[in-house]
Amino acid sequence: MPERPERNSNFGGQASHGFRETVCINCNKIMDSCRDKDCLEDLKVFLTDYSQEIVDRATNIRCKDAEILWTHITVEPVPFNRGFFQVDIRFFFRLMFEACVAFGKSQEIEGIAVFDKSVILFGSEGSVSIFKSDPANNSFCTMPNFNADALQSNLPTAVVEIVDPICLSVKITEKGKPSNCCCPIDAIPEHICNSVRGQIVEDGCKDLIVTLGIFALIRLERPTQIVVPCSDFCIPEKECTPIGEDDPCKLFKKMKFPLNEFFPPSINNLSFSDEVSEARSERASFKK
Repeated sequence: MPERPERNSNFGGQASHGFRETVCINCNKIMDSCRDKDCLEDLKVFLTDYSQEIVDRATNIRCKDAEILWTHITVEPVPFNRGFFQVDIRFFFRLMFEACVAFGKSQEIEGIAVFDKSVILFGSEGSVSIFKSDPANNSFCTMPNFNADALQSNLPTAVVEIVDPICLSVKITEKGKPSNCCCPIDAIPEHICNSVRGQIVEDGCKDLIVTLGIFALIRLERPTQIVVPCSDFCIPEKECTPIGEDDPCKLFKKMKFPLNEFFPPSINNLSFSDEVSEARSERASFKK
């Protein structure tokens, strides 16, 4: 039987600075990354049959909410540039609107917007195929079963982090006017279409156009093994306390009084106070 490696074998290093040992761990190393602050102008909104009917007779409209539903990401090598990859991202947004119709009434409608983006990042090179065991197919007598998830290609993994978009403007235009539309209606996945109430249609006499602002982080990762210092195992010290056994009033009394809800913060305490001060200074210099 092979000997068990001694503690503090250190994988070629020495533990120091109060650490008990160095250990080898498997993790995803970030090969390259970038951040984006994009203004997505004149995106066409794909509307449901009910929403399209409201837009055709609306006198005014505003955007109430916007959220990111899903992203489709593909990674392809860049020709003649070893180690670099093109990351193609298709964003799917769900938008909520409030439209003004006849007699001062308002109606809430929803739709879907799509945007494509491409970036080039360094993802290094890999020349090995990675296979993983399947715990559900671990019997000695089990027939081999091909599992595509157990095989990993040499391509790096693209990761996109994005906050919900900001709706900057919305307008109603005549049907057929130029807009930033990157895909036909039949290219929208079924699960995206099912996220809104009704059937997505293309008929109608008017289009709904929006401008969105997004903040995103994009990176390429590869699995790698690195040596890190280790002090001890992370063992939880707090015990799990069931909620149902406590008296609800007793639990409520433990909550802190929400003073901030009764006293709204001033402009100097907000995160964008520096931008506001800068804008005020520019406005004052312009008046002079």
